[in-house]
Amino acid sequence: MTIIRQRKGIKVTEVAEEHLKQEKNVKSENKLSCVQLCTGRRLWKILSFSFGGTVALSLGLLTSIYLATLHENDLWFSNIKEVEREISFRTECGLYYSYYKQMLQAPTIKQGFHGLMYDNKTESMRTINILERMNVYQEVFLSVLYRVLPIQKYLEPVYFYIYTLFGLQAVYVTALYVTSWLLSGTWVSGLLAALWYVTNRIDTTRVEFTIPLRENWALPFFAVQIAAITFLLRPRLQPLYERLTLLAVFISTFLFSLTWQFNQFMMLMQALVLFILDCLDILPTAKVTWLYIIQVAGLLLVCIFQFFNAMILGSLLISFNLSVLIAKKFQKNLKTGSFWDRLGKLLLHLLLVLSLTLFVNNFIKKILNLQSDEHIFKFLKAKFGFGATRDFDANLYLCEEAFGLLPLNTFERLSDTLLFYAYLFVLSIMMIATAVVAFQNLSDSSVERSVDKIGKCTIVLKPGTAYNLIHTILFGCLAFSTMRMKYLWTSHMCVFASFGLCSSEVWEFVLKLVHLYTPKRMKVMRYSVPLLILLYLCYKFWPGIMDELSELREFYDPDTVELMDWIKSNTPRKAVFAGSMQLLAGVKLCTGRILTNHPHYEDKGLRERTKEVYQIYAKRAPEEVHSLLRSFGTDYVILEDSICYERRHSRGCRLRDLLDIANGHVMDGPGENEPDLKPSMHPRFCEEIKRNLPSYSAHFIRVFQNKTFHVYKLSRHK
Repeated sequence: MTIIRQRKGIKVTEVAEEHLKQEKNVKSENKLSCVQLCTGRRLWKILSFSFGGTVALSLGLLTSIYLATLHENDLWFSNIKEVEREISFRTECGLYYSYYKQMLQAPTIKQGFHGLMYDNKTESMRTINILERMNVYQEVFLSVLYRVLPIQKYLEPVYFYIYTLFGLQAVYVTALYVTSWLLSGTWVSGLLAALWYVTNRIDTTRVEFTIPLRENWALPFFAVQIAAITFLLRPRLQPLYERLTLLAVFISTFLFSLTWQFNQFMMLMQALVLFILDCLDILPTAKVTWLYIIQVAGLLLVCIFQFFNAMILGSLLISFNLSVLIAKKFQKNLKTGSFWDRLGKLLLHLLLVLSLTLFVNNFIKKILNLQSDEHIFKFLKAKFGFGATRDFDANLYLCEEAFGLLPLNTFERLSDTLLFYAYLFVLSIMMIATAVVAFQNLSDSSVERSVDKIGKCTIVLKPGTAYNLIHTILFGCLAFSTMRMKYLWTSHMCVFASFGLCSSEVWEFVLKLVHLYTPKRMKVMRYSVPLLILLYLCYKFWPGIMDELSELREFYDPDTVELMDWIKSNTPRKAVFAGSMQLLAGVKLCTGRILTNHPHYEDKGLRERTKEVYQIYAKRAPEEVHSLLRSFGTDYVILEDSICYERRHSRGCRLRDLLDIANGHVMDGPGENEPDLKPSMHPRFCEEIKRNLPSYSAHFIRVFQNKTFHVYKLSRHK
């Protein structure tokens, strides 16, 4: 019995040891498979990142080439004369390009800088600092680069300039791609965002026909800044990555601010986004504070570069950000307490910030005696119905289509590519999510940043997603009110809509809402919907893109070319010309003559001068007009039939109507006039001067005429 029991014990021990061996083998196999799985996942991530990055760069480059080709095909830019190339830079574009040309023509770089800092050709009888008044450092940088690099033999200056700007479009598209990728977690959304940007080109960019415009320089850096902020707002970011990202945000903010005079208004909207989300406890306060500081630091650095431009110091952005930082120091524990306690604290915080902002801004403006931006506030006041105005400058903006409301046909075009429908779908879901998270945060400061129990749904609201949501809402409101600003919104629409369609959180929320959620279905929806839209866009718009690329046109403006050639050949180099702002920018670029006024409208003295020069289209006596023009040193005045007999605008918005209203005169043509407007004692100057009556010929001698322009030389008698 004992022997048998021992043998049984031996058998039991052997079985136990066998089991242990098997368990060890299973564990080792599991470890091996886990390592293999992790290695496979890491390899897949590397391959996906490499492929997605390659696609991003390729799409950016292809977009750049596409837009450059459209520009070439539309103007036959490589074949037309130099004067025609320069005329193609219309209005303020020509003025900005003229400083690039001026820097290249200067004997040395130092003399070029001196010529810009002590410029006496842009405004007659004045010496102004161009680097202070205008955002032209990009032209300065490119001109220096062109002179230093050994490329003069291979590339003309104008091509170096336009290729740089088209190259920036590659940066722009790549940044949009990356932002969408960061938000969704898949590069497929970046691909969709880039394709939407191209297929909605009419509404997302105008670079191919307004190349030197400041926004074409600035918006690529703004897109890089948004991508950097989106990455910065990721939770649990490593300290090194956080510091590098903050540096990227600062550099892109600085470059954006340096290249566009409207930078302060765009960044004020951005500061409002941060303020709203910080108040709702959706963004980490420390990172928001850093972003406030970066905005102010970037703008102050630009202020130094622009020789302490007073308009920057008096900007609402600096006043607002300083006020927020001050209010935070005085108001502690904003994010504690019950719902009503927190709501009351936030309302008090909002009131304090707004009051401080107005106080600080008015204080700075009084100290600096700043009036450069008053026309913007007059325009906004009239635009939003806070009283009619007869102010010439405000009405000039109100009557410009670019500063009007966003046309409804914009949404028809955006809907044709399915962008608008996708945008509304994603926007509505994310607004619900954000509203619930905001309510929960205000109700309980300890609650996690998620939406719970909506039906049986759960969706995580990431800080980067919340930032981009409020960003798109505020910039959408800006685009609705001012059409020129739609390019900030429509490009971001591409990012936001593509992110939502490729977001696992969004599809999980939607499928749970309709009780159809499974992880497999979520993945199917996440990838199949974007891919179907990509196929639709390729099928519908690829033939149109090919047609655009094959359509060949040629620049043709013989009247303006004839005028510029005549000025260069028949007038002294120091002759002073008066006329419309838009035309005079071309006169400066093509001929180098001195101007009385120009399209860069951010100076009160220049605005007053422009109004006086424009009396050539008002009902004024020839003696008065002659006296006004001579007070600015004018030698020649150019009259344009397209302005004198304007039909582009309706009655009340023609330039001659704006002048009549400002002068208190009755407008021409049938229609009502305000009761206190009176008939003028004089006929319209631009019409009457063509009759060559003695009262006019005594002061003005016609020296050039074609179908569009009439040039008169002013007599020098007083």
